[in-house]
Amino acid sequence: MRISSLFARGEPLFSFEFFPPKDDDGADRLFAAIAALRELEPAFVSVTHGAGGSSRDDRTVRLVERIGRETGLLPMAHLTCRDSTVDDLLAEIREYQAVGIENVLALRGDPPNGEGRFVAHEGGLRYGSELVRLLADNADLCVGAACSPEKHVESASLEEDVAAAIHKVEAGAAFLITQLFFDNSVYFDFVSRLRKAGVTVPIVPGIMPVTNVDQVSRFTAKIGASIPPALRVALESRSDDPAAVLQLGVAWATLQCSELLRAGAPGVHFITLNRSPATRAILTALRIAQPWLRD
Repeated sequence: MRISSLFARGEPLFSFEFFPPKDDDGADRLFAAIAALRELEPAFVSVTHGAGGSSRDDRTVRLVERIGRETGLLPMAHLTCRDSTVDDLLAEIREYQAVGIENVLALRGDPPNGEGRFVAHEGGLRYGSELVRLLADNADLCVGAACSPEKHVESASLEEDVAAAIHKVEAGAAFLITQLFFDNSVYFDFVSRLRKAGVTVPIVPGIMPVTNVDQVSRFTAKIGASIPPALRVALESRSDDPAAVLQLGVAWATLQCSELLRAGAPGVHFITLNRSPATRAILTALRIAQPWLRD
């Protein structure tokens, strides 16, 4: 089933993002998390490329195939330009098709740790929009793409990020998923800019419940996302109390999602970090409250 056909139903879609574990213990924890989240009936689940953004290997292919086979959930594989030639990417596309994957999220990929800017691999691609085009031209797949609602650290301006999202849709992206954010106003402004530019595809907010103060600080610094001052103060005051941080993270994300869905967001893509409690609590509350049905 193609994710684009699910959006066509007009109901908000909830989805989860996982990453390939590095070892068997990690795999056991991941599938325990998937089992806990499965009862929430996500529209689809996505699997990032490699472990922690690493270069090309077959872990994503194997994990996506296993999720589809063992859980019955609809999987979407991430595919990045990093460390790959065009021939490498075409070969990986064929691997996905061979195991029945119909949905792919096309990404440029992050530069290796310690490097400030992305450098295209020799014989590879430089932009996410080029990967979207490669997929659209060479495979019968539903292709999604990522976008940055706040100025990315490598961008000269937010306008550059808006233009990048437009290029991806023009290249064939059927939907967009945003980078994580904690201030809903940046999402609403970004969507407004794209709609004024004629973009009509679903733009799904990416939400990461805060469970660790140091971790969220690293993530936001890496992509240029901001933490609202009031949230930052509240998190820092609880930094020595992990349970309190988790409670605040769940509460903040629940309020975020409620406002987004009430305003017409097409769903929420939860960045789970291979854990289930926070996401499970948030989505359970949302399904009970159904804010998207309120005026």
